[in-house]
Amino acid sequence: MEKVIAVIGTNASGKSDLGVQLARKYGGEIISADSRQVFKGLDLGTGKITPQEMQGIPHHMIDIREPGEFFSMADFQQISFELIPEIARRGHLPMIVGGTGLYIDSVLDGYNLSDAEPDLAYRVELETHTTPELYEMLTRIIPEPDVDPKNRNRVMRMLERIQKGDTHVPTKTPRYESLRLGVSWPREILYERIDQRLRRRFDEGMEGEIRGLLAKGVDPEFLIGLGLEYRFITWYVTGKITDFDEMYALLAQAIRKFSKRQMTWFKRNPDVIWLNMQGNPFDEACAAIDRFLAS
Repeated sequence: MEKVIAVIGTNASGKSDLGVQLARKYGGEIISADSRQVFKGLDLGTGKITPQEMQGIPHHMIDIREPGEFFSMADFQQISFELIPEIARRGHLPMIVGGTGLYIDSVLDGYNLSDAEPDLAYRVELETHTTPELYEMLTRIIPEPDVDPKNRNRVMRMLERIQKGDTHVPTKTPRYESLRLGVSWPREILYERIDQRLRRRFDEGMEGEIRGLLAKGVDPEFLIGLGLEYRFITWYVTGKITDFDEMYALLAQAIRKFSKRQMTWFKRNPDVIWLNMQGNPFDEACAAIDRFLAS
């Protein structure tokens, strides 16, 4: 079994920077576990790591889909299952860095997903509907589905599974030995980091990025379905929210709530080693990795 390191954490926690530092020390290649960074052109809104910030470390699963294309947990898992042995064969350490907990767990816990082939014609049909319409279609079948009604990808995936008659409940068969390193801060410090990062991204042109995507013909419903920055700024640009300050306040609040949900997900796993970000997290991480690699 290959050994895989995961650096996990919330928005604005510093996990990407720490991942690069650790990859430089241990000869790692990074698989980005972010459900939105797979899309080209979605840079500032996703906090996508820049080529300069990568410091020469190979990063995978970034910019591999066009905006509007379908991408799911199953896609992430399949590609990661191909990447991890390839990275190991090159003599490098596979590392997963990100905050999409479901994606990370699907790989490290080895979810046994259904191998039913997608019905591409049905997918094309689904793409013609707005996200609220898709959710309404789902609730006609399952009155209280366990899915965020604004998460377009997951709603579509559930409809596809139902259409295929797939009632498969995933079991788990881990393929790798894994070490999860958690990056976190006290809540008040994390919220300040979130606010600083949000202000910086607006200064760098995040609103302009989204206006540019819309001008290129990217479907507003796709952007809204991505949530957070893309949802609220699209609502502002298209006039659903008319006041910038109101939009900004609602977005900042939504990001804080999302970070709380991320932490709730990660805290469910007792095997995560949480690093003291106010101390020396790099040395802590290295000590844990050294023990893991030597075991």
